[in-house]
Amino acid sequence: MSKNTLSDLNPQQREAIAHSEGPLLILAGAGSGKTRTITHRFAHLSKKTSPAQVFTVTFTNKAAGEMKERICALLGKDLRQCWIGTFHSQCVKILRKEIGQLGYSNDFSIYDDADQLSLIRHILKELNLYEALYRGVLSKISCLKSSLVRPEEFLSRSDGFGFEERLAKVYMRYQDELKKSNALDFDDLIMLVIRLFEEHPDVLKKYQNLFEHILVDEFQDTNIAQYRLLKSLAASHGNICVVGDDDQSIYRFRGADVSNIMNFQKDFPDARVIKLERSYRCTQNILDVSGSVISKNNKRHQKKLWTDKGAGEAVCFCWLDSEEEEARHIARTIREIYLKNSYDYGDFAVLYRVNTQSRALEDHLQSEGIPYKVLGGISFYQRKEIKDITAYMKLVLNRDDNVSLRRIINCPQRGIGASTLTKVEQHAKKKTLSLYAAIKSLLRSATLASSMKEKLEGFVNIIEKLSGGGHKDASALIKDILETVQYMEGLEDDKVENINEFIASASGKDIKEFADRLSLASGTDDSGQEGHVSLITLHSAKGLEFPVVFIAGLEEGLVPYLKAQNPEEIAEERRLLYVGMTRAKDILVLTGSRSRRMFEKVKEQKPSRFLQDIPRELFHMVEKTPRHIVRKEEPQMPSPIPAPYVAGTRVKHPKWGVGIVRDCYGEGEESKVTVNFPAVGVKKLCVKFANLETLRG
Repeated sequence: MSKNTLSDLNPQQREAIAHSEGPLLILAGAGSGKTRTITHRFAHLSKKTSPAQVFTVTFTNKAAGEMKERICALLGKDLRQCWIGTFHSQCVKILRKEIGQLGYSNDFSIYDDADQLSLIRHILKELNLYEALYRGVLSKISCLKSSLVRPEEFLSRSDGFGFEERLAKVYMRYQDELKKSNALDFDDLIMLVIRLFEEHPDVLKKYQNLFEHILVDEFQDTNIAQYRLLKSLAASHGNICVVGDDDQSIYRFRGADVSNIMNFQKDFPDARVIKLERSYRCTQNILDVSGSVISKNNKRHQKKLWTDKGAGEAVCFCWLDSEEEEARHIARTIREIYLKNSYDYGDFAVLYRVNTQSRALEDHLQSEGIPYKVLGGISFYQRKEIKDITAYMKLVLNRDDNVSLRRIINCPQRGIGASTLTKVEQHAKKKTLSLYAAIKSLLRSATLASSMKEKLEGFVNIIEKLSGGGHKDASALIKDILETVQYMEGLEDDKVENINEFIASASGKDIKEFADRLSLASGTDDSGQEGHVSLITLHSAKGLEFPVVFIAGLEEGLVPYLKAQNPEEIAEERRLLYVGMTRAKDILVLTGSRSRRMFEKVKEQKPSRFLQDIPRELFHMVEKTPRHIVRKEEPQMPSPIPAPYVAGTRVKHPKWGVGIVRDCYGEGEESKVTVNFPAVGVKKLCVKFANLETLRG
């Protein structure tokens, strides 16, 4: 790493990079260049130790990939063997080598969200429990696992009746089914590594010696289990560097525990703390507004972000009459800014708290002819055709994978219906076998009808043929699957196109590694859409940035959300708004409406309490009311005084030349106008003294 490279960094970044021994907490404000700091720190550590001895974790595959690319560019070498990845992918690498000591086979399957939900639904149905609760049940089990609570422990402390007892039984059955299938879910990947380290100190010592340094990104998003893992690895040498921002901890519902970053100095008393407070992303106005909101949270590390980008445009809050008016205002403002040739549509994002808010926004973006994409939709890897092929791959690699078998035993249809599968499941339960082993056991018995036996034999022959194919890579196995089961027959063109893309992505990839990567693929890896306005929830916007950001629905009941009641929940809602605000680089517009349809009813809304935290001099408030409608049966009322200028009007100033009106507010001598002059930027003027000439055409 050359001195020239280091000279591009600020003093705090260089200090963080140079720290070599002992624990380090880097508090990285929004847009403060934390990724540059982490990658340069990795390169700096690589001068004194092998890159393969730096255990580096982050939270998304996309972030891990970008980090690896940047580090490769800095070091000028291949890092294929290095430990740079997500918590889950790192734990998979350890378990593939060591899981035999816990009684599992190292060819275990990894169940993604869809697989887990499928298994939970199956268990609820089997136990005659309300099947519609499956998502909530899985979420609760995930939270228990992320807190390192095993099923038997949860059962022992449940009240013995009611929901908790039923949940404990489902949790135990769920773990039993996973074990029978030689499968792990995402939370197991971390739980089992911790169990491995605790039950086999020699294995822990092996990895403590291997990893001389621990480097953690997005530390504020860690849960109890992830932090326990990190502390175990760092216990012998204390060389752990964590980078994060407690003000951006917004995933409590996934088990993230903000107290991890707050307690780091207690756990590591000799930890050095470095604050990255210079923002390279936002203007000072955006930093001041977002900073005034987040400063009202009590339990946080104090930070004062600053930038040399200048003040920038004032943050604006628009209060409109309805959600339809709000959406229309946002769409027209986007179009207005776009037509000034300052930004492309891909530079805009509209953020909101709940998915249902996108409906009105989509309607009005369409009516204005503005291209858009809703981010966080169905992932490529969750499409049915991709999941079907992946299930075949998983079953070929692990014959005990019951979830994958259930998915494809009759896909494409081969006449193996629900009654046949029920018979197989009953036999599997009676003999304590996996479903595949139960099928083979039934085929050796004389109890099967000849037609059923023929169909099950056909299925077994397919799996056995695929297993013995000697495929050179993952794409060869996929092609063999498609040909053997004749999956492509009668398939729609778009699905064929998806499968061809899938085959191309598998070319040259090791089959087991490719299957692991598919299971670990995440919907959070989405990014902005070039040439399209991005519509995205506040939670999904974390890690992204856009030149122009709108935050819609700044109302009580939405931000903060109505389910947030206690101080911890309100504090997280405040952090969520802060994250949304700091996605904006140049322009931030906040909106809300007096009325909104929520839970099938139109409700009167109030502006969010968080707006009261912003000093009035820091933002510009615009209240837009609908035009007065005169009905014949009513006495005619005086019309409101029209604004002297409307947005979009071309005007000429005697000094600054031609500009375009962005907004006009106030009445009579108090009227003020905001005008964008290409030569000098945005100016706020008093209409009385501005001497503006309106240009026609």
